[in-house]
Amino acid sequence: MSQGAEEILVLSNVESAYGPIKAIRGVSLKVRQGEIATVLGSNGAGKSTILKTISGIIDPNRGSIHFRGENITAKDPADVVRRGLSHVPEGREVFPLLSVHDNLLMGAYTRSDRDAVARDIEAAMTYFPILRERERQDAGLLSGGQQQMLAIARALVASPQMILLDEPSLGLSPKLTKEIFEIVVRINRERGTTILLVEQNANMALNVADYGYVLENGRIVMEDRCAVLREKEDVKEFYLGMKEEGVRGERRWKKKKTWR
Repeated sequence: MSQGAEEILVLSNVESAYGPIKAIRGVSLKVRQGEIATVLGSNGAGKSTILKTISGIIDPNRGSIHFRGENITAKDPADVVRRGLSHVPEGREVFPLLSVHDNLLMGAYTRSDRDAVARDIEAAMTYFPILRERERQDAGLLSGGQQQMLAIARALVASPQMILLDEPSLGLSPKLTKEIFEIVVRINRERGTTILLVEQNANMALNVADYGYVLENGRIVMEDRCAVLREKEDVKEFYLGMKEEGVRGERRWKKKKTWR
């Protein structure tokens, strides 16, 4: 992905809250067309809130969100999907009593070009062959990994230019996590779909993404190309679990992160 690529998503000083509790505080970030960007952070840092605010599930208290040059701040979620932005939420959230096929059809609910939907369902299933095998099975009977595949495939059926992907590795084995991330990279490379990935598995996220942001207590505290972030001592220690060895071979814990 070219560093000169156009910015497809721009957040400017966005704040969102759950009642009196501020979840994100003045977040500004940019995602370029065709890249995979990632937001890293511990549980409760506000990562999922960023995606919910972008997709219209939560209205921000302040700040602005622009997608493809248009202001989508506090737009209705269905309108955001129509503009080409799909959200795969944490926990997958498939419709358990509907078949795999009907779940995929739900991904097309905002589309008017119905004649192309069958083709796009078929295209989505080429990434996840197990879904074709289970096409008539209720989604609630799928394994966790298969449900995650279904949630991503359903997002693809909306024919998005960008996907917001929230914790795709949650509750999955390392083998399944690796498989799903490989497919996410294929979708990005083959379809040119831009992806904003929220993920607690920092090692996996930094390996697949082009650019990364580190979120702490609702604030962006560091950003850079992922190749650079992987070499930062604070990222190694606090997100990759790599502690420096002291002169006597003991683990040396930093008193506080250098970005504070």
